[in-house]
Amino acid sequence: MLQIALTLAIFLLAVIPAGTYMYHIAAGEKTFGDPFFDRVDQGIYRLCRIDRRGMGWKEYMGNLVLTNGVMILMGYFLLRFQGRLFLNPNGAAGMGPVLSLHTVISFMTNTNMQHSFGEEGLSHLSQMLVVIFMMFTSAATGYGACMALCRGFAGKREDVGNFYEDMVRVTTRLLLPGSLVIGLALVWQGVPCTFGGNVTVETVTGSFQDIALGPVAALESIKHLGTNGGGFFSANGASPLENPTIISNLLELFSMMLLPAACVLTFGKMASKGKQGRAIFAAMAILFLAGLALCYGSEMAGNPRLAQAGLQGPGSYEGKEVRFGIDQSALFTAATSAFTTGSVNNMHSTLTPLGGMVPMLHMMMNCVFGGMGTGLMNMMMYVVLTVFICGLMVGRTPEYLGKKIEGREMRLVVLVLVLHPLLILGFSAAGAVLPAGMETLANRDFHGFSEILYEFSSAAANNGSGFEGLEDNTGFWNITTGIVMLLGRYVSLAAQLAVAGSLLAKRRVKASAGTMPTDNGLFTVLLVFIVYIFAGLTFVPALALGPVAEHLTLWF
Repeated sequence: MLQIALTLAIFLLAVIPAGTYMYHIAAGEKTFGDPFFDRVDQGIYRLCRIDRRGMGWKEYMGNLVLTNGVMILMGYFLLRFQGRLFLNPNGAAGMGPVLSLHTVISFMTNTNMQHSFGEEGLSHLSQMLVVIFMMFTSAATGYGACMALCRGFAGKREDVGNFYEDMVRVTTRLLLPGSLVIGLALVWQGVPCTFGGNVTVETVTGSFQDIALGPVAALESIKHLGTNGGGFFSANGASPLENPTIISNLLELFSMMLLPAACVLTFGKMASKGKQGRAIFAAMAILFLAGLALCYGSEMAGNPRLAQAGLQGPGSYEGKEVRFGIDQSALFTAATSAFTTGSVNNMHSTLTPLGGMVPMLHMMMNCVFGGMGTGLMNMMMYVVLTVFICGLMVGRTPEYLGKKIEGREMRLVVLVLVLHPLLILGFSAAGAVLPAGMETLANRDFHGFSEILYEFSSAAANNGSGFEGLEDNTGFWNITTGIVMLLGRYVSLAAQLAVAGSLLAKRRVKASAGTMPTDNGLFTVLLVFIVYIFAGLTFVPALALGPVAEHLTLWF
């Protein structure tokens, strides 16, 4: 518990300056690297002929979708023909059409759900020009959309910004230098970064084993900093070549948690009301700590049947790396799902039922800090809902940051909040009844339903981690999760930016004695309750059929 407390304390110390720095990037204010970065940015603007004028929310979203669509098309053809291209020392063949489409959708939507084996199915060129490239651009896309939403809510300008300028500035000033530093630190800890192919070595038992090598550190750095997920190796963050030491584990934890949390503080500065950002940050922290406590407590309680048979010591170590233990495994599990990174340092399928329910619940709520920018955007929908409900309770038109919340905004908010559970529950129901979904399950009991529920929760939340025990590289799973990833990403972004655009167009009204304060502890508590009530009413019946039922069969 001391390890967990120290880790979170260091995180809190780092997130404040990170939030200030991100505000300076978004607001176009002076940063320490401007003499160098301004030249780089100007070169990119001239080369790409970027018009830096401000955009309305529709134009912003249109350019976002167009840019992402072109990247998806380019990535698709690279994967299809990678077998004929260079930097392919292991002779990886071209991917099939359905798997290629699923892969590029996954990485472009910041989901990074992998239905292929990265160390076997991808060439080094594909790892760099598809996987790593999209890890940068998808993170920059999420950040840009979040900053546009923040500008709309703050209401200090007539537009929501310029998508291309947002994307360029965060990439050159934050993602690239940050990834370089993290990548070098990972190399220092033993993570390989090379263009070389597989190496065959003799093990201590006298057998031979192929060790996959490649640009692993380069991938791992932006994978966590951009809250992407996936991994160069199938074992992901549990692989000793991706995450070899406790230092690399802490570094990956900090890097995945830093920017999503900093976005919340950036919003407070944009609104010129730091307390607004701190109130939302506190609500997210409460949700995160509650999930962490449940996961840690459940893993420490272990499996009663193994304990009765004398096969288990204190806590459940099944599926965990001994170099991390239960504490760092539980913290990584809670963080990777709360910050929607999708990186794992233990096997989630072997978690205890309630321990495995925590990452599912985090992805279902989809607002516990969340991914690069998108977590704050989702939480802002709950903020608007909370203000609206509380306004109805006192019989006055609800207001937030000096703007009235009316019917148009609420219809868009409801669309965002209903779409997410509709994707998860609707497609989970299809996977549980259709033969194409059931035939690939490793388990046919409560745990099997949890596998299905986790898969679509991960896709809808753009998380990408897997519960495993599920043979997901089939036409059914590639197509259905691809649809869920696209809808979960772009429909939500469009509706959220529409809310920001609607508020931006409204006149500011003066606060009165009846205006509800949204920057104090009471509002934080109300926001937490609204999130839990909505999640409980929506997802508890499904969770009762999976992890809750499995827990009851073990303990009673």
